[in-house]
Amino acid sequence: MSAQSVATIGKDEKIPPRQRILTAAADLFYRHGIRGVGVDAIAEAAGTNKMTLYRHFPSKDELVAEYLRQSARATDAGWDELKALHPGDPLAQLRAWLKDMADHMGEHGDRGCPVANAAIELPDANHPARRVIEECKRSQRRRLAELCRSTGLSEPDLLADELNLMLEGARVTLQSVGREGLSVRILRMSEALIAAHTPEKAARNA
Repeated sequence: MSAQSVATIGKDEKIPPRQRILTAAADLFYRHGIRGVGVDAIAEAAGTNKMTLYRHFPSKDELVAEYLRQSARATDAGWDELKALHPGDPLAQLRAWLKDMADHMGEHGDRGCPVANAAIELPDANHPARRVIEECKRSQRRRLAELCRSTGLSEPDLLADELNLMLEGARVTLQSVGREGLSVRILRMSEALIAAHTPEKAARNA
């Protein structure tokens, strides 16, 4: 979300304060990091004040947890959209998901997965967001594995792990050495992994 659109939301009193706060926090946390953003900046961007912020969220930690729950819900909605776009074709759903991941990493301003970024910033096991982070990542791994199983590809759980680890590594690459050519490489590697798990290919390599 652009800074301009966040500023517009912050000034729109028709949008409930809680949603304005969440929208502003999501943008600021993603662009600047959770540790780098204070509640004053969030309240200002949301067009409200700290008292209102704390009325909706008892602490910044609770706001962070809800920001990540919101991200997890968006991820779940994305899986459902893939099913609707490619009904009855799990392999097409898998390829569409991988293309979507690759396209996002090719976009200017993309900083990778907000949940993965939060996991790095928030190592404390007692932080309210840790359970959200772990549940979100387990859910994504589970849905990817279920999709791989439904394709009829060989060793689907191994394929899910390979694709998941490749994408997590790509997100680190994005933030460390840049995005140039990354999307193309992700898609080529994805197709190579899928090909390696087709029953015919797997049988020849056995």
